[in-house]
Amino acid sequence: MILADEARWRLRLDEVRFIPAATAPHKPGGPSLAAGLRARLVEAAIAGDPGFTLSRIELERSGPSYTADTVEAVARDEPGADLWLVIGGDQLLGFAGWRDPQRILAHARLAVAPRPEHDRRVLSAAAAAVAPDRVDWIEMPPVGISSSVVRERLRAGRPVRHLVPCGVADLLLAGLDSSAGRE
Repeated sequence: MILADEARWRLRLDEVRFIPAATAPHKPGGPSLAAGLRARLVEAAIAGDPGFTLSRIELERSGPSYTADTVEAVARDEPGADLWLVIGGDQLLGFAGWRDPQRILAHARLAVAPRPEHDRRVLSAAAAAVAPDRVDWIEMPPVGISSSVVRERLRAGRPVRHLVPCGVADLLLAGLDSSAGRE
């Protein structure tokens, strides 16, 4: 949420869309929360913030969810819109291995948040190699919260209310954590 808010502010975006994948291609058959539950968690997380919206574009499409297909569909449906794909620095380092990265870049710029554990020179070199002149850097304070940390705390019965938005915590604490709602 912090990255989304920072990207919206720094890039002066009208909105930030959260797009949960129906079937993530990098996790075939792997454990994950059901797509409908992930959408409910996003809705809870963004409730009350008019600059954040949930898109169900990937949930309504069959088969694996590839970013290239999604970005292309959004660009087709909204000709003339300026699009950014907001990612972390770790995703930039693997971007060349994504499906059709050039198709993504044909329709959108990358908004990249460097993470403290990544050398900025390495990230800049990766940006120059895979997305020359198509990267905007999103500087933000380091955040030591991840979905892994939240899942570990839930499994251990530890509190998570201070780590996630209240609506998300309510859903998770109601029993919709990583042990329930799997596909």
